Amino acid sequence: MPYILAFIPVFVAVDAVANIPIFLSLTESCSRKQRDKIIRDAVKTATAVAVIFMFIGKWVFSVLGVTMFDFQIAGGIFLFVISVKLLLPGTQKSVLTSAHDKDIGVFPLGTPLISGPAVLTATLMMLDTFGIWPTLVSLVLNMLIVWVTLAKSDLIIKLIGLNGTRASSKITYLFLAAIAVMMVRRGIIGAFLQ
Repeated sequence: MPYILAFIPVFVAVDAVANIPIFLSLTESCSRKQRDKIIRDAVKTATAVAVIFMFIGKWVFSVLGVTMFDFQIAGGIFLFVISVKLLLPGTQKSVLTSAHDKDIGVFPLGTPLISGPAVLTATLMMLDTFGIWPTLVSLVLNMLIVWVTLAKSDLIIKLIGLNGTRASSKITYLFLAAIAVMMVRRGIIGAFLQ
């Protein structure tokens, strides 16, 4: 049971399906081989960031004097800036990939979009609640789900079409902005109530 209970919050935080339109938008002009490399880079980066953070996150926070609430506020602001830039016409890909086209699997896909503040925060909370093994297993399973959803993104584009993908991308960016605002709000409320 702890494995299922640890899996669900991380699944919600990772939100693999919401990353598909962003992935398709960022890799629109890439070949299949380039996309496969970007997927591998994104999943490896996201997994590595989350696992490393799981083991040293609290220590880093204590050394820096940073609280989880500080992290939520900073991460939320960062996600909000990204979502606003993605929503602006004509700036979608160029803002995030201009000089980093070869690295989009690492940034922005691997982190902060797949393993961002929500995933890192959920991972630390699951670690405290359920222990190392349920948290680690849930993290790895969620990263496998991300890999499958990104690898099958061509099928999804065939099902919903290019305009459907673009529309869902815009909706996703709005949700990303809303999630960012929620993270900032929770961080501020938590900081004042502690």
